[in-house]
Amino acid sequence: MRQLRYRVFISTVALLAAGQVSAQTYPVKPVRFIVPYTAGGPSDVLARLLGTGLTEALRKQVIVDNRGGANGNIGMQAAATAPPDGHTIVLSTGFTLTVNPHIYRLPYDIERDFAPISLLISSAALLVVTPTLPAKSVPELIRLAKARPGELTFGSSGLGGFGHISGELFKMLTKTSMIHVPYKSAAPALTDLAAGNITVLFNNLVTTVPMVEAGRVRAIAVTTRERSPVIPDVPTVAEAGVPGYESTTWNGLLAPAGTPEDALARLNSEVVKILASADMKQRISARGAAVTPSTPEQFRAKIREETARMADVVRFAKIKPN
Repeated sequence: MRQLRYRVFISTVALLAAGQVSAQTYPVKPVRFIVPYTAGGPSDVLARLLGTGLTEALRKQVIVDNRGGANGNIGMQAAATAPPDGHTIVLSTGFTLTVNPHIYRLPYDIERDFAPISLLISSAALLVVTPTLPAKSVPELIRLAKARPGELTFGSSGLGGFGHISGELFKMLTKTSMIHVPYKSAAPALTDLAAGNITVLFNNLVTTVPMVEAGRVRAIAVTTRERSPVIPDVPTVAEAGVPGYESTTWNGLLAPAGTPEDALARLNSEVVKILASADMKQRISARGAAVTPSTPEQFRAKIREETARMADVVRFAKIKPN
């Protein structure tokens, strides 16, 4: 009996030691960091900043792998089918996670095939209009849209993206009618707004604020729940007369489902530290965003909540793939 107890004790100690060694040795090789978007875009810039920090923290090379296309679906599929050993991670936007499942027949399932690690950043859009439009506030824009149903046009960087969803949510909550004009990116949409070729745009702060300051477009609201410190005199859409309106673009970090818990915990810990650094906060705020680190559980809850909310918007807008 004593011999049996001794063997059980030794086995337990060995298992605990193995777990400690696993936690201490991860990672054992370079980490592949999939970015489901093209190089040079906002998500790619964020991934490279984060990858540099993780390379230093993990003491293994973190290699950014851009897999753009199909609104992020190609890169997400590559991540979903990667070995779940902690050496593949993927950065995704909130819209890829919560809008795409309502638009496309995906070869993967967000809930089943991914393990959330942490939320990363969140940012607002500016609701701007062409300067010749006789609307200087949200109530004036609503009145104009109702008086001229189907005449006002709003641009976006593409189907199901931040600007598109922000505009459709605005239409849904205000019971107005505006025509969506998709572009290949936000830049030509902003140029066309300044030229008066479209009338309304929901666009990121970084590229839009300089146009507002130059008087080329007019800002009438921000899309977040609270005012942005980047442009504090501009009210939120909600406080300007559309209760419940909120539209943000956000990013999160995930791994393939089945990734060991110790690897997920290590990645979460290091990411939270990187985002908390003064340098990272300054770099992110300069782009009109805020760091929003979280636990994996908080991130999972965010995905579920936003997926349910986006279902109503996609249904209202009748968004279908090209």
